[in-house]
Amino acid sequence: MEDLKMKNVNLEKAENMERHRTEGFSSSKALVVRRGDPFKISLQLKGRAFNPKTDSLMVKVMLGRLYVVMPVTLSKKVSSSSCWQAYIDPEGLKHQNPSIFISSPASASVGCYRFQFVFTQNGKKTCAFGKFILLCNPWCREDVVHIPFEDQREEYIQNDSGLLFIGTAMNLVSRPWSFDQFEPGVLETCLNLLQVSPQHQKNRRTDYLNRNNPVYIGRVVSAMINSEDDRGVLQGKWEGDYKQGVNPSLWTGSGDILTQWAESGYSPVKYGQCWVFAAVMCTVMRVLGIPCRVVTNFNSAHDTNDNLVIEEYYSETGQKLNRSKDSIWNFHVWVECWMTRRDLGSGMDGWQVLDPTPQERSRGVFCCGPAPVKAIKDRRIDLFFDIPFVYAEVNADVHSIVVSEGRVVSYSNDTERVGSLICTKAVGSPRHQNITGDYKYIKSPTSTLSSRSSTISDDSTLHRGSSKGVSVVLILDKAVVAGEPVCFTVKVINKQRAAKMMKVHLNAQAKEYNNSPSDTFWETHGVVQLAPMEVKVIQQQILPAQYEDVVGDDLINLAVVLEDVASHERFLASEELNIASPQLNIEIADEDSIVSNKEQVAAVTFTNPFSHMVSGVLTVAGAGLIRKKVHFRMLPLRPGGSVVQRIDFIPSKVGTKMLQASLSLSHVNSTIRGYKMVSVNRA
Repeated sequence: MEDLKMKNVNLEKAENMERHRTEGFSSSKALVVRRGDPFKISLQLKGRAFNPKTDSLMVKVMLGRLYVVMPVTLSKKVSSSSCWQAYIDPEGLKHQNPSIFISSPASASVGCYRFQFVFTQNGKKTCAFGKFILLCNPWCREDVVHIPFEDQREEYIQNDSGLLFIGTAMNLVSRPWSFDQFEPGVLETCLNLLQVSPQHQKNRRTDYLNRNNPVYIGRVVSAMINSEDDRGVLQGKWEGDYKQGVNPSLWTGSGDILTQWAESGYSPVKYGQCWVFAAVMCTVMRVLGIPCRVVTNFNSAHDTNDNLVIEEYYSETGQKLNRSKDSIWNFHVWVECWMTRRDLGSGMDGWQVLDPTPQERSRGVFCCGPAPVKAIKDRRIDLFFDIPFVYAEVNADVHSIVVSEGRVVSYSNDTERVGSLICTKAVGSPRHQNITGDYKYIKSPTSTLSSRSSTISDDSTLHRGSSKGVSVVLILDKAVVAGEPVCFTVKVINKQRAAKMMKVHLNAQAKEYNNSPSDTFWETHGVVQLAPMEVKVIQQQILPAQYEDVVGDDLINLAVVLEDVASHERFLASEELNIASPQLNIEIADEDSIVSNKEQVAAVTFTNPFSHMVSGVLTVAGAGLIRKKVHFRMLPLRPGGSVVQRIDFIPSKVGTKMLQASLSLSHVNSTIRGYKMVSVNRA
């Protein structure tokens, strides 16, 4: 009888990756599957048919030096999701290419596996080899990253573009971002990130064993996104120039960053700030199969001495002073990942905060989390990881102090400003979702941004300095757009039945989102006479020509200090505001009939809102739409003038894709952005 020989194995890549929802990784040479579900491998045999009564077939699956050996059985039923199993399709026994199904546990470690088929007949052995990449599986109920709704799995795993929210709580700015998880080489780079980590280099066996746990993976990735302790992806920089790298505000997606990191031999990419760190981490976690979303905390406290109090100092003329190690970032961006927390017991499952921006060390390493959002809300500081730090970021009190000649002359406390709005991109929509109530108990519902704004203006002592005698309120008349004046109102209320004379000091400083303000760029001073019980309203504006060359993408710290001429008592009110940039307009011809592999045309339009001529470089990108970024130099454009740039592109992938454009202006610290969601159908 003719011997049976194994010629080869067919990984059935297309069928398996469609079944495992990994077809987005089709540019990878590897078979990519998810744990907890079987995948099919076809054997290519030569000679007689396979006889399960006389022939023996074993499968050896290896991750590094870890391995498991299992017999190939005839049973289709998978008896348990907790162990590796393999079975043969009985229908295929009659053919030369029988199908073998390999099923991994729902708790298997993430990584690049090798496998070996060992066929034994009459004491003789023949072998066949192959590889596959195994990821977490949010579709599998037994997997600890299982998330129950398909629209959430689509958003938090499969969506390769999104919006990051920056600016201020009163004037949100949505910044388009391309997560790029399905771009060529990104999958391999994310897996290599685990290999480069100190945990893997120190003890590979332990690292491979721990990679079954998303808590462990999250901490490793959180540390590896920044380069403080390791060969991490990004080097942070928050002040000075960026001549040695890329200004963080110019990044448009994760793919360029991860590719540059890999191609440099894992040298840190320059430079990142919080939203860049978070967006790149979101890419890595989605690649690894862990549901992930980017979250923005507006007015985020960095409490260095753990007293849940942030002190802010002002001069007697309203200039904010850099006197405290504590700080409040206008916004701070981190990620949340969805997982079951078996290490913490019931009640702590669901969204977990992970923060790759290097701020404080956690168990000796610059990483943060995973901290259950539920534990943050309930101040469960007895649990881990890093709950006290995140709790302070969303709950600290703010003490505003006015000093004169080294003495404190005014003091106020605000319990509402920190964590005033926490939001993320809504599922399936280009809007923000307010998730503040997940993190903290809110005194009154704030379902909309407008109601949030009125709450801030009317109730927060930060915006109102008051005493039994006088109160002052600073109100921004409307959200500011570049090219328009900053219009605001100061309301002064005399609560006493005696006339008062008040000195009024108004001050504006440019401010980066995470730093103390720079020098004053606008100020005005005056005197107000108040009759008994009088309410006086002062209208003010800062013209575009006064702020354009100073502010750009920065914010404005606006403050008013009143001084009672008779008693020398001071009253402070302040506000921080951002100036929204205009949007680039993107139009696509025949946008309802876009198909893959067919040339399309888009038009990007920019209208100059500034009071002076501008020029710059327009960059257009789009994962699955444009192979590489394209750049166009824009000639000087007069105030109010418009320019249109034609973009030719050929979509390569089916689905909803993001076409984004950014205009980096010369001699102006401002970047203008725009995006268009494009539905690509099969040809």
